[in-house]
Amino acid sequence: MVDLGRDTNLKDFPADTMTAISSRLSVESSRMKRLLDIVCALLLFLFVLPLLLVVALCVVVDSRGPVFFVQRRTGLGGAPIRVFKFRTMKVMEDGGAVRHAGKDDKRVTRVGKFLRRSSIDELPQLINVLQGNMSLVGPRPHALAHDQYYGALVPHYAHRFRARPGITGLAQVNGLRGEIHSLDGMVDRVTQDNAYIDTWSFGMDLKILIKTALVAAFQSSAY
Repeated sequence: MVDLGRDTNLKDFPADTMTAISSRLSVESSRMKRLLDIVCALLLFLFVLPLLLVVALCVVVDSRGPVFFVQRRTGLGGAPIRVFKFRTMKVMEDGGAVRHAGKDDKRVTRVGKFLRRSSIDELPQLINVLQGNMSLVGPRPHALAHDQYYGALVPHYAHRFRARPGITGLAQVNGLRGEIHSLDGMVDRVTQDNAYIDTWSFGMDLKILIKTALVAAFQSSAY
């Protein structure tokens, strides 16, 4: 459980870490990456639209509550954004205390368990990509409470805000996803996030997207 005991915000992070574009993501490259995001996200959204409608119906039938869970997370330059997911839990945590989902978590619904294991719950974030506050590939966005907590403990944590957060990322395809069991787990994830930003290329994005399609779904750490 992360309980800060106060409202979460990112103003405490050093200003020099809030650069909007990394050295590898020049203005021109960022525009090209954004164009790729728009085209691919739109095509993918249209392709999976029937699946989204079926999943939305299953969520409603399975348990009481809205179809989507909208949570505040951190975007480019440290700006708060609202991230869409299919609702997979009985709770709607979005404050100073946000607990990571754990194995056999009683808060997860029956349908939610499958959606989380398959990563289908993340598909509504295509809306975020089309809105421009997320990318297909980038550091996964964390809840504001987690950013505030780990930002005070992990060196260079805020450097990950130099790029738009992604639906998938280098850390995720390398198995660093799911529940954080120790501080080292977050350190490893942040190291991967910053390595992605510092060595970014279109080729890397394509490899991550392909690997996501092949191995990301049903990883043992996804629950």
